[in-house]
Amino acid sequence: MGNRVVITGMGCISPVGNDIDAAWGNILNGKSGIGLVTHFDTTEYKTKIAAEVRGFDGEGQFGRREARRMDVVSQFALAAAIQAVENSGLKIDDSNRNRIGAVIGTGIGGIGTLFENMETLLTQGPNRVSPFLVPRMLPDTPGGMIAIHLGIQAINLAVVTACATGTNALGEAAEMILRGQADIMLAGGTEAAIVPIAMAGMIVMGALSTRNDDPMKASRPFDAQRDGFVMGEGAAVLVLEALDHAKKRGAHILAEISGYGATNDAYHISAPAENGSGAALCMQSALDRAGLDSGDIGHINAHGTSTILNDKSETAAIHTVFGEHAKNIPISSTKSMTGHLMGAAGALEAAFCVKTLADEILPPTINYEFPDPECDLDYVPNQARPARVDHIMSNSFGFGGHNAVIIISRYDEQAQEGTL
Repeated sequence: MGNRVVITGMGCISPVGNDIDAAWGNILNGKSGIGLVTHFDTTEYKTKIAAEVRGFDGEGQFGRREARRMDVVSQFALAAAIQAVENSGLKIDDSNRNRIGAVIGTGIGGIGTLFENMETLLTQGPNRVSPFLVPRMLPDTPGGMIAIHLGIQAINLAVVTACATGTNALGEAAEMILRGQADIMLAGGTEAAIVPIAMAGMIVMGALSTRNDDPMKASRPFDAQRDGFVMGEGAAVLVLEALDHAKKRGAHILAEISGYGATNDAYHISAPAENGSGAALCMQSALDRAGLDSGDIGHINAHGTSTILNDKSETAAIHTVFGEHAKNIPISSTKSMTGHLMGAAGALEAAFCVKTLADEILPPTINYEFPDPECDLDYVPNQARPARVDHIMSNSFGFGGHNAVIIISRYDEQAQEGTL
């Protein structure tokens, strides 16, 4: 097998659209998916806003009986995976199912199920707890449900690295293809944590924006008036494939994963190192794996959460890695529109990178109004920008000091095999 991994399909359920084309269209138009929380009563909550998925009907898609067996986190993942397989033109049968696997990550898993059943336990007693509690809440259930539904039998793992999860899932799935464990991997992330306990925890940490009076302007990455991130939910799944296998079956190749880096800050459980040292090491690692120089990167989809510390430290890390070239690289944070999908963020943003390459247009960072002297780069403010680029870096950083970076490149059939 060669040493190139390509992307041949994508699917998503997100606050800005429940398929890739709808989501991407809203991103290019600068349309925010953030609004007042409708999932529960936020009267006593300091933050009352989130980026919720709208118009998703799990029962309608899977049937009432099957939907009841799954937390929403698994429903999102399965719906996105079905889209991705359809988009790839992949036919799964007995001839290939044992060579198709999955790495589906989540930061928090089925916390909605856990929260509901804790209330049941405390008010009605242990015998009224749902028999589906354990399988619905486990973080590996989304991948397991995808395997059951699609009948795929190769390696199946759940990655849990907080907000770096989605990117780690893609990178690790690519590595599995490279070492011959599978020909095809479904990879991505899912999250459904806009529930009372998770949101309360984020609020008391001081992590969330409290711009309740203007939800669509609450997520403002790199802006001097940013005051925290906005919780989001949803899922994104990409079909990764060994290049020779994709060519053999005549797949439409969307892009190539050319580099992957993963590091840890070893600094603080919830705050990034202020100088961005761990993130810089990760970005450099991804460049090295791709065999690229810093000058080859034409665009960065930033982690860009809209928190004071993250945006400052990520900017510092970009300066460290790219030097003078940093000021020439357009940088977007699509979280300004999607909110922060946490464990699903990196996967959705990778899909946006693929669309950026294909459509030759850079997504905007909306709500950028007041420059921050400590965030002094080109953040593609407020309007999408036409540009043809060949290599895009996508950054994801998470609680626990986790850093994950992938490089997504324009597919060039004549290119030499990369070093991923």
